Amino acid sequence: MAAGAPRIFVSHLAGVPVFDPNGDQVGRVRDLVVMLRVGRRPPRVLGLVVELATRRRIFLPMTRVTGIDSGQVIITGVMNVRRFEQRPTERLVFGELLDRRVTLVETGEEATVLDLSVQQLPARRDWEVDRVFVRKGRKGGAFRRVKGETLTVEWAAVSGFSLEEHGQGAENLLATFEQLRPADLANVLHHLSAKRRAEVAAALDDDRLADVLEELPEDDQIEILGKLKEERAADVLEAMDPDDAADLLGELPEEDKERLLSLMKPADAADMRRLMSYEEHTAGGLMTTEPIVLRPDATVADALACVRNPDLSPALAAQVYVCRPPDETPTGKYLGTAHFQRLLREPPYTLVSSLVDDDLQPLSPDDTLPVIAGFFATYDMVAAPVVDEAGSLLGAVTVDDVLDHMLPDDWRETEFHLEESPEGDEGGTRHDA
Repeated sequence: MAAGAPRIFVSHLAGVPVFDPNGDQVGRVRDLVVMLRVGRRPPRVLGLVVELATRRRIFLPMTRVTGIDSGQVIITGVMNVRRFEQRPTERLVFGELLDRRVTLVETGEEATVLDLSVQQLPARRDWEVDRVFVRKGRKGGAFRRVKGETLTVEWAAVSGFSLEEHGQGAENLLATFEQLRPADLANVLHHLSAKRRAEVAAALDDDRLADVLEELPEDDQIEILGKLKEERAADVLEAMDPDDAADLLGELPEEDKERLLSLMKPADAADMRRLMSYEEHTAGGLMTTEPIVLRPDATVADALACVRNPDLSPALAAQVYVCRPPDETPTGKYLGTAHFQRLLREPPYTLVSSLVDDDLQPLSPDDTLPVIAGFFATYDMVAAPVVDEAGSLLGAVTVDDVLDHMLPDDWRETEFHLEESPEGDEGGTRHDA
């Protein structure tokens, strides 16, 4: 655990108000959603069930929580108000885990769960359940309980919560492969039956499913998306990288595409329409519309803070693009690129406008795949800006997008079928996370 990270007992969160960054109350905490794991590994806290003023209960991911303190929860202000629906791999803390009968591993004594504590992991936004507050002794009947000693123990010190190692449900499968990288989980998913693939996809959270969809072959993407409820399909598309989501939308029938776009946030739908207006194998068709964009008066410290965003791919985090306002693509005049290595060599108060590399000609949205590949090979780049005739930054093309379109169509089928190494190590699917 992070040094000094506060431990919060979940009983203290029941009914706690939830505030946006402006200090306006948006609802109250009604439960916590966790995912159990195989063995005695602590559960991961996925998010909160928040009841809005309208009585609607929604799911709030923990990645949206910026602070839990003094009887309140502060969020980023970005909420999806779709009604909360519990998924097969999810457990509700108040509704399912409290008052549960467990066994103390060391002594074999039975105990009742009175409370759980959660804590944030070091240098990450993930939260885990770490301690269990229990009362020893058996229940004394339907309306009374034999009083016994109370104590707080580590999660691993009790049994009766975690998943069994065996079993064929989607819950066990997801718990087993939780640590897989998206590309590796996509490989597993691709080789499941259509029925099992749909079950696992339905159980994944939106962000995880979005990451996995980006790594799947086109046919699998369309199949999985088609089996989701339309509202959820739109949410998953919003969570995908814009260029990957636009490619997927472009493969759908026109009626389905328009229906999904109508369910998306207007800004996200506008990005999709803009990307789909370009030919598929051009810089405009390959680019993402969400690179790091900074104004000329931003400092190196500002740039490094943006680069640290864990949601960015390594390619997108390798440089920032300096532009005049507006900051969203299409931006004001593009001034140049500041590379990550250069940022590391300068004092934090230095203006990024003094560090830009403006010698390289940026890509045009109509540049074709061979031109883009030649640009990356010639200048050893991992990402490149795409600028229109007016000088506005439209987005950035990353090297992984170029490779995806240059490799054979069936490269995902053969990538993981590795030969056995000389030392006898087994090849195949990677299980390092």
